[in-house]
Amino acid sequence: MGNRVKGKENPNPSKPSNTRDGPPNANSAASARTKKKNHAGLDASFIGRSACVRQLQITLKDFRRLCILKGIYPREPRGRAPKRSKGQVLYHIKDIKSLAHEPILQKFRDFKTFMKKIRRAAGRYEKDEAKRKYRDNAPELTLHHLVKERYPRFVDALEDLDDALALVHLFAALPSQGRILVKTTTKAKELAAAWGAYCASAHCVTKSFISVKGVYFEAVVMGSTTVRWVQPHNFTQYMPKDVDYRVMVTFFDFYEVLLGFVLFKLYSDVGVRYPFTNTERDDGRSSTVLAAHLKALRRDRRTAKNAVMEAIAAPPTDNQTENNDDGDDGKKDNENTPAETKANKKKTEELFSTINTALEKVKDDVNDDPKTLDSDDETDAMDISAPLKAALESMAEEEDAATSHDLKTRLDDGAAKRKALFAKLTFFLSREIPRGYLELVILSFGGKVGWEGDDSPIHATDPSVTHHVVDRPKLPDSLKSLPKSREFVQPQWIVDCANFMYLLPVKKYAVGRELPPHLSPWVNDDEEGYKPRYKEEVEKLISGEIDADAVDVEESEDEGVDAVTAVDKKVSKDGDESSSDEDSSDDEEEEEQDEIEVEKKQEQKRKKAEDEAKDLAKLMMSKKAKRLYGRMQHGLAEKRAAVDVLQKKREDIEQSKKKDDVTGKSYNKMKVERLKEKRKDIEKLYEKSAASAKKKKSKRRKTKGVVGNE
Repeated sequence: MGNRVKGKENPNPSKPSNTRDGPPNANSAASARTKKKNHAGLDASFIGRSACVRQLQITLKDFRRLCILKGIYPREPRGRAPKRSKGQVLYHIKDIKSLAHEPILQKFRDFKTFMKKIRRAAGRYEKDEAKRKYRDNAPELTLHHLVKERYPRFVDALEDLDDALALVHLFAALPSQGRILVKTTTKAKELAAAWGAYCASAHCVTKSFISVKGVYFEAVVMGSTTVRWVQPHNFTQYMPKDVDYRVMVTFFDFYEVLLGFVLFKLYSDVGVRYPFTNTERDDGRSSTVLAAHLKALRRDRRTAKNAVMEAIAAPPTDNQTENNDDGDDGKKDNENTPAETKANKKKTEELFSTINTALEKVKDDVNDDPKTLDSDDETDAMDISAPLKAALESMAEEEDAATSHDLKTRLDDGAAKRKALFAKLTFFLSREIPRGYLELVILSFGGKVGWEGDDSPIHATDPSVTHHVVDRPKLPDSLKSLPKSREFVQPQWIVDCANFMYLLPVKKYAVGRELPPHLSPWVNDDEEGYKPRYKEEVEKLISGEIDADAVDVEESEDEGVDAVTAVDKKVSKDGDESSSDEDSSDDEEEEEQDEIEVEKKQEQKRKKAEDEAKDLAKLMMSKKAKRLYGRMQHGLAEKRAAVDVLQKKREDIEQSKKKDDVTGKSYNKMKVERLKEKRKDIEKLYEKSAASAKKKKSKRRKTKGVVGNE
């Protein structure tokens, strides 16, 4: 038969021309093959929690702890949920595979076998042996590799520091009971204090806000990264029973290691060794952990200089004098002694270099004074320590100035401005003031702070105190004897000045005065569409439109002048009415009314034209654009309604504070008096009705008695 000729029709159209006898195509067989269950799609990508526990062969408690430490959380599938696991907690299969190779998993298993030995010893009544084993042989869990794995860059760790700081400050405020151990709360206090000490020394805190939950802070670390956390109030915390504190402790274990890394890096950049060697908290000299860490920070900056000073001031020993007398023998002895470490060599080199420079200064002084050359050798040996000390002290002062200059150059423009806000102010906190957050704010903005206590650097009677912070309804008599140069303010003044970056007038924050509204620094007034009145006033003060002294004078004079102004207004009104002519006043009123009517008509025309233009634009829109436009208008209408509510509240408050021209009383007070009068009238009516009811009852009784007698 052969192939058909090109161009001719196929005589048998049911049979294709290029068919070949043989096996079917391999691709068609693969497509026809059925897929195995749970090997493709969402079922193969996600796995339930119970399956994860079976696969890893650990308990649910250890699995939850492992997921927290590794940073693995449940996921929701983007599409539909798998049929076999609706309403179930799902994890990605890749996350579970990474958990299977985690070294901590082996530590959990080792700890499980170790606890079996402890329970076996306790079951044999060998409690001392069990305690010794648990103390000496318990497997230790290290989380350093997890921090390096989850945060490969230092900036990543700083950006994820918000939750860590919030939890650490929460544990610092919690009592030590139940699963929260004493060492946990102590470590939390130390970490919170170390963070506060760094923020205070580097002037990082930019914003703060006092709320019901606690005090919110915001700091800019390393010039770019913004960190925000909340510090609870120093009250007795309520411990709810429905909270799983094991989960919180697991989070704290990881955040403790993370904060240790971050603080070490931050302090090493400043040139301070962290952790501090001794915070002096155990000695009882510091009343708060923050004050103790600030002392340790200042002390560690001067450790090298103090060590040199002590070494010079100490008298030379006999061995040192013998070594100095025979130099060759000393060299031989040094060759026979064991080799010194690199650290000791460094210290000795620094020590000798400082001593040499100090001796050169002393030689210059001695050459200038010829009287010192006539003294004996013994007097020279005794007097050499004093000039050496003076020379070393001058060197230390020069180094201090150099380091302070370096710190100034390290600070960015924002930190330098914050440091200059309270630079010339000294604060003293009364005993009722919560020191924690106020001390941090004052030190971050360059101020000096003192408090009532033995460890306070500033005494209450110190004349350098410019602001005395008191939180009482009335100034006590004991504080009135203090110097008159200081201002007595409430704690909110410090926070408001820090938020506005401006020293506000003290008059509104005086002791016993009603405080102005405490505004949040994170609210964007332009987006909200409403700006509070106090913020407008402060902005005018900062821009120079209003003088602060003039505001204080107006506030002080308002109360005394109100009655006089009311009488003056009344008299002036009467005089104006008697002097003005009736005809001229009528003409002016008619002209004003005509102008108002013309303006109203013009406004109506404009609104009508705008509405017609909007309707035409809507007609040209597609259905999708109309829906989007409707949602936008709905959101704008809700925002406008909220702004209208705030404006109405503001008008009501201002109206209630206004005073009547005739009586001189505020409208709020007049309203209260009016309500009291109405209540009295109602009570009188009630008394009358009750008396008439009693009379009717007595009449009924009398009539019944008369009828009965008849």
